[in-house]
Parts: sequence; structure tokens; C-alpha cells
Amino acid sequence: MARIVMKFGGTSVADIDKIRNVALHVKREVEAGHQVAVVVSAMAGKTSELVGWAREASSMHDAREYDSIVSSGEQVTAGLLAIILQSLGVDARSWLGWQIQIKTDNAHGAARITEIDGEQLIERFNIGQVAVIAGFQGVGPDNRIATLGRGGSDTSAVAVAAAINADRCDIYTDVDGVYTTDPRIEPKATLLSQVSFEEMLEMASLGAKVLQVRSVEMAMVNNVRLFVRSSFEEPGAVDQNNFNGTLICSEDEILEKQVVTGIAYTRDEAQISLRRVSDKPGVAAAVFGPLAEANVNVDMIVQNVSEDGSVTDMTFTVPDGDLEKALAVLEQAKREIGFEVLQSDPGMVKVSVIGVGMGSHAGVAATAFKSLSEHGVNIRAITTSEIKISILIDAAYAELAVRALHSVYGLDKE
Repeated sequence: MARIVMKFGGTSVADIDKIRNVALHVKREVEAGHQVAVVVSAMAGKTSELVGWAREASSMHDAREYDSIVSSGEQVTAGLLAIILQSLGVDARSWLGWQIQIKTDNAHGAARITEIDGEQLIERFNIGQVAVIAGFQGVGPDNRIATLGRGGSDTSAVAVAAAINADRCDIYTDVDGVYTTDPRIEPKATLLSQVSFEEMLEMASLGAKVLQVRSVEMAMVNNVRLFVRSSFEEPGAVDQNNFNGTLICSEDEILEKQVVTGIAYTRDEAQISLRRVSDKPGVAAAVFGPLAEANVNVDMIVQNVSEDGSVTDMTFTVPDGDLEKALAVLEQAKREIGFEVLQSDPGMVKVSVIGVGMGSHAGVAATAFKSLSEHGVNIRAITTSEIKISILIDAAYAELAVRALHSVYGLDKE
């Protein structure tokens, strides 16, 4: 017998028929003898509708009331799933975040979980009851509902799994696992059977939409094994010992480590260059401090110092949506920074090569650069880490670059 958390996203619970399908997946695990907690999102599109209503009511709304509104979608789904499970003969009850005491900080709309007491859930498991939990929500220090930010149900599921010492946290989505790259761009993309936490964290932060970044961070910190699988499999046709999906786990569990695991990409990047900046102590703080205060996320920083060391060029990227704000902040700080020219290019794409084996193999970066050169792709900027190489290119070459890199590292289907 195992203790399992099953998480179902919005597309998996989009209507009553899909919720019935989810209930059959849950019933299968119960009949296999497992203790089960289920974390559900709102029905597909419902949270966006609720957000729209809150903004229509007032553009300057109270964040606490906003959380009360947008968290209601998960409450509906949890209640519906519990009712359907009961109709199938499964003992189940729904739980809201405040009932379990999923405690969060006071950052309404983007709260972080601080504590969960799993004892109530474990007591219910011991009498054979399934817990159906509304994801995305907890209770803040002010005793008000607090939501975890969009996609927060993944984080809820991992946090619950950690609190009850679950053997596994199954993340059910509309895809059947994590692929070597986006199959919509490269049809030869391969389903990965295993991915390390570190690799998944990079993939999630660099454009892979399968899991929320915060949920992967929490899983890695608490060593919660994640299994990404499709909710659209026939529930009765699943072999308990041999089902499709991707296991996300500690690097130590992976026997055969690939040099490169996958290719990720992020659209809508903007490049900013400051030309002929005085090269003196504190200049980087003068540039990036005001940007941080304006909540502009900066990435891919490259600095080139002149031969005599008197001036430097600084290039970095920001999200396209923050470009105008970033330029305004830099213009305002021009005197303190001391740059001569401010340049910007929107509509860039960041393509990343990811793999835990990269740190122990030479020539991985050179292979990427040579392949892109042979395909006529110009590189704007490069950043690297032990398990990642990120390359900034023009958007027009995004799909070509993804396919070229996917092929050159042997990730295509055989």
C-alpha cells in the first residue's frame, strides 16, 4: 500500500464528464489499496473568468477580497469530485485550504505556504477516506483565504505530499509527460521516462509549461517524487506497474544520465544594451538596483570591458512586457549610471540546452554553437551554468534553432 497525492489541472476537470473520468482514476488507486489525497484546480477558464469579474468590479480591488473570489473555482471542483466519488461507492470528502490549515504568509494573490499539518488527513486515510482538496489556496496570518498565484495547485499538491509523507505525487495534465522539447515544434520529440529535479527546475523556468517552477522547487527541497502523466488515459486500462509518464526525482535515482536531456525555449524576451558605461565600482548596482525596485526581472547579463578598462558595454534581457518600464527606469537613472547610448531590441527568443551530464562532458557548448552557425542562426547573447546553456536569438529563427539543437544532441526519436 502506498500513500499517493493525485493532482488534476483545469483541463482535466473542465466539465462534469471529465470530472467523472478523474473519479475513475481515483477509484482505481483506492481499489489498488492506496491511501489517496486528490488536489484539484478550477475548471478550465473559470479562474480567468473570476479574475475578470474582480477587475470589472474595481481595478483597485482589495487583494483579500480578490483571493476570496478567485479561490472559489477550486471549491466548486472539489465538491463536485467528492459527490461523484461518493456516487461510485468511494468514501470521500472535500477540504478547503483553511480546513486543513494550509498556512501561508500574508502576500495575498501570491502567497507562499509556510506550514501544513497533515495529521487530520492521515487520520481520515486510516479509516479509508479519500481527501479531495481545493488547490491554489491556503489561509493567511490574518485568517483570510490567501491564494498561491496562477498555477498554484501544483504547489498545493507538492506541499500536501510533503506534509503527509506521500510515496509519490502524481501530476495529471493534458499531456502524457515531459518531452525532450515541445512536440508542436519538433514532432520527433521523445517522452522522457525520468528527469532530475534540477533539470525540471531549469526546464520549467525556461519555458516548459508542464509544471509550475515553485512546485518543482518545493519538491526538490522536500524530496517529493513527482510523476507527470495524462488524465486522458483510459482509467481501467492503466497497468499499475507499467504506465506512461515522466518521473521527476533525485539525480541519484537516475541510473543512465544523458549529457543533454532537453531543449527549452522562451519567447517574448527583450534585449537591452547600455553602451560606453564608465567601468567603476558600483555601476552594476546602479543599473540593476532600480530595475529590481521596479520589479523588472533581469536575465542573461553580459558585460564587455574596453581594452583600456575605462568603459564597458552591458547587455541583458527582460520580458517583453517589462521593456518600456525598464527603459524608463534606466533613463531616469542615466546620470548615476553614466551610459552614453541606450539600445533595445524586443521580440527575442531564448533557447536553452539542459542536462545534468553537461558538467562532466566537454564540448557541449561548442556543439550547440557550431550547429546554430551551420543553420545560419546568429547568437545575440549566451549564459551558462553547470546544467544549462541559454542562447538569445532573433524570434524568426526560434523553431529552426530548437529543431537543430534537438537533432545535434541525438534527442530525435529513433
